[in-house]
Amino acid sequence: MNSGKYIFSQITVFLKLTPFNKLVKKYNGNYRAHGLTCYNQLLHLLFGQLSSCGSLRDICLCLKAHESSLFHMGFGRAVDHTALSRANERIDFRIYEELGQALIDIVRPLYASEKVDDVDTDLVLLALDSTTISVSMVLCEWALGRYSRGDVKMHALLDLRGSIPIQIYVSDGRWYDSNMLDKLNVEPLAIYVADKAYVDLEALWRIHISNAFFIVRPKTNMKFLFKEVLVDSNPGSNIVGDFTVELAKEKSRKQYHDDLRLVRALDEESGEIIDFITNNFELTAVEIANIYRRRWDIEVFFRWIKQNIVIKKLWGYSQNAVKTHLWVAICAYLLLAWIKKAYRSKYTITEIATLVSVSLFEKTDLHELLTAPDEKSRHKDSNQNSNELTLF
Repeated sequence: MNSGKYIFSQITVFLKLTPFNKLVKKYNGNYRAHGLTCYNQLLHLLFGQLSSCGSLRDICLCLKAHESSLFHMGFGRAVDHTALSRANERIDFRIYEELGQALIDIVRPLYASEKVDDVDTDLVLLALDSTTISVSMVLCEWALGRYSRGDVKMHALLDLRGSIPIQIYVSDGRWYDSNMLDKLNVEPLAIYVADKAYVDLEALWRIHISNAFFIVRPKTNMKFLFKEVLVDSNPGSNIVGDFTVELAKEKSRKQYHDDLRLVRALDEESGEIIDFITNNFELTAVEIANIYRRRWDIEVFFRWIKQNIVIKKLWGYSQNAVKTHLWVAICAYLLLAWIKKAYRSKYTITEIATLVSVSLFEKTDLHELLTAPDEKSRHKDSNQNSNELTLF
């Protein structure tokens, strides 16, 4: 039982299972720390994420108000927001980037057997997209956008089994989404799902020759030569066409040299016909349409992380501070996903974040906090029945 420990301490104990201290040494993170070590900085920023504090000032204000509890929560002592801001500028963001990658390596396998609604395949399902955070060009000079404004982009590759981010890249707003395809470590037998912004024929060819698959929306200017009509194995579905095609333009064929599959589906809500292109000829047309529909899970992930994990308002404006902020936000999300599996909680990650945010200063068992009321009732009944049996 952990009834004597604060909820925050029970969450951060998971960090002991990561190579954080090795990363600090690797990047000399504690050089001239002046009382605010990398670990203390991480605790402050994680507290800000888990409690939904809107600024560094708010983080320090809340912790200062509970100064008598800080030692038992692992902080040692409170710092002011200027010291925390300087740490975000100075301490190498790669410490938190590699911590995030270490957490991904731990958490992703825990969700490998998760089912994806309306999709029946053992292939790895990966969704690719980006979200944009508007910033001041005066404060964030490096993050130029395309329309005379400042933008920071976070590009994410999401494993749809558990909605676990497995690759993150931070850029300015001028960086094309399709460039992210060049940064992918392509997994064989994985399906990459993306919208029109990620259609780059040379990059799609690299996925194809890596024994992986893609499902994307074609750009409006893409032309096809229809070679074969495929048999519809799901009559009565919303599929209105399934074809083998090749790219009509010679330049396009030089970039992607093989046949493609074009699936046409009817969006029953809007009445619109939607086209998908893929290099997978084994899945049914309905499965391809359903897999693309699950791409919206990454939109849900971005919306959730903006609402529940604090990245609406950045906690610094240099590249190092912004990347530190975003990677700590990802680390917070992964910690919650890890805790969900570790305690076999029936709550969603969103619900866990809500429960944790109002309980960080409570001294109760985290497992008990994350146990749904009906589970507690069943556990209590089973214990009561067990005690009754011992009387006879």
